[in-house]
Amino acid sequence: MDIFGAILAPFKWLVSAIMIGFHDGLSFIGLPAANGWTWTLSIIGLVLVIRAALIPVFVKQIKAQRGMQLLQPDLKKLQDKYKGKTDQLSRQAMAQEQMAMYKKHGTNPFSACLPMLIQMPFFFALFQVLSGISSAKAGGTGIGAMNIDQVRQFDESSIFGAPLSASLLHGGGGDQVAVWILSIVMILAMTASQFITQKQIMAKNMSEDAMASPFMRQQKMMLYILPLVFGVGGINFPIGVLIYWTTTNLWTMGQQFFVIRRMPTPGSPAAKALAERRAAKGLPNLPLMGAKKADAEAEAEAAASAAVAKSQRVQPQRKNRKRK
Repeated sequence: MDIFGAILAPFKWLVSAIMIGFHDGLSFIGLPAANGWTWTLSIIGLVLVIRAALIPVFVKQIKAQRGMQLLQPDLKKLQDKYKGKTDQLSRQAMAQEQMAMYKKHGTNPFSACLPMLIQMPFFFALFQVLSGISSAKAGGTGIGAMNIDQVRQFDESSIFGAPLSASLLHGGGGDQVAVWILSIVMILAMTASQFITQKQIMAKNMSEDAMASPFMRQQKMMLYILPLVFGVGGINFPIGVLIYWTTTNLWTMGQQFFVIRRMPTPGSPAAKALAERRAAKGLPNLPLMGAKKADAEAEAEAAASAAVAKSQRVQPQRKNRKRK
């Protein structure tokens, strides 16, 4: 076994064990064990488990992103300070000041990639499990936590006539037209959901300073590059992997929609929309995650003052009694 395979071995076992757990549960309540939809729901269940476990990481990612956006004016000043200085000492000094700035504010540009980086071993493990189903069946062996009977069940299962272990590029049995159509539909859904997720962040959840920063130019490039990379790579993915990645993209899209609506970035169009909605209902503004401490304190004081003023009862004035 190579090093990469040795690293992925425990992830392959965990991924397949979670799938088997959902599969056995669904079979227990009456779904056919060898049916493709039972295994499809098991893959969706795998996504739910992994993404639910990543919620604390997602919260840290939001805080890191907010911190990076708030740092953009300071980073621009730092870049202007060393503009035109290409000697090694200046570059080293700029890097040290930049790292000190990240450390002081408890953020760094790599924190935004944490959920994806953590998911990648599970993604590659699932890819190896589903890609190796046919070989494991031919060799009469299990794969990961799946025994030979479960391998046979999975290999014989299909949805719309397309086996879950088949791919657009390599085939894999079943109705080849169904494999092509389902693979193309899933690839389009996967890339579209990823594009929409990133687009809604850039359109609604970034402040004006962040939109004007050099970091934003990189984000705009990634907006088009990442869906393209996954779209091209999708022709190699088994249909089961496409189902996994499309489901996790839909989770991310819904998660981002909730964050943009309820916990928007300070200074972003979404934050202004939230303030307008709360003002229309007569509610005070909430301190936004990642807002500067002074701004948060000012908003909290304003909210407290409004609450006190609202809670004070107006004493009724007594009517002047008529003189006898």
